[in-house]
Amino acid sequence: YPMGLAGENIPLEARIMAVADVFDALVSRRCYKDRMDFNDAYDIIVDGMGSQFDPALEKYFVEIYDSLMKYYVSVQH
Repeated sequence: YPMGLAGENIPLEARIMAVADVFDALVSRRCYKDRMDFNDAYDIIVDGMGSQFDPALEKYFVEIYDSLMKYYVSVQH
């Protein structure tokens, strides 16, 4: 991370955006890839808690997962 920050020294907003950015990248179609299944993306995010993502955010991600899935289904073509 920039300036050598790690763990809780990384701003909370950045830690939240890391989860959001990866989830969006996984479940969204791109010109170079198809979208990933929501359940597969969920597994990748949850498996990354504690290594790639702040483990304290896992409970919040799990809590909002159904709402996220409904949102993405509503906006995907």
